[in-house]
Amino acid sequence: MWLLFAILSAVFAALTSILAKIGIEGVNSNLATAVRTVVVVIMSWGMVFLTNAQSGITQISKRNWLFLILSGLATGASWLCYYRALQTGEASKVVPIDKLSVVITLILAFIILHEEFTARSLIGCVLIGAGTLIMVL
Repeated sequence: MWLLFAILSAVFAALTSILAKIGIEGVNSNLATAVRTVVVVIMSWGMVFLTNAQSGITQISKRNWLFLILSGLATGASWLCYYRALQTGEASKVVPIDKLSVVITLILAFIILHEEFTARSLIGCVLIGAGTLIMVL
């Protein structure tokens, strides 16, 4: 099931980039990010209530709160930077650079989470990096 959701995530991320590039034209990038964020907040809380998951909020530990808040701050910073780049750059160049997050995530997962870094992971990182350079140059 994770694979289906991962594929859907990629499809929606692609749509996000294209729709954002069109929608951000003539709009301050910070304002556009704020509008997008409000929509995401409403949609997320809607899903919480739709799935009746709101009672779980009391079970979130302090450690979980800390890391969820830090993750939210990182997401916000990422979105602000992404929208600014998307506003001034071509989507076909901004998006591949943004997707270098895959390489950075693999490296951080190895260092911080102690996940396995295999030869296949290394080759994938090199290919993603090379592909990004080819697309951007």
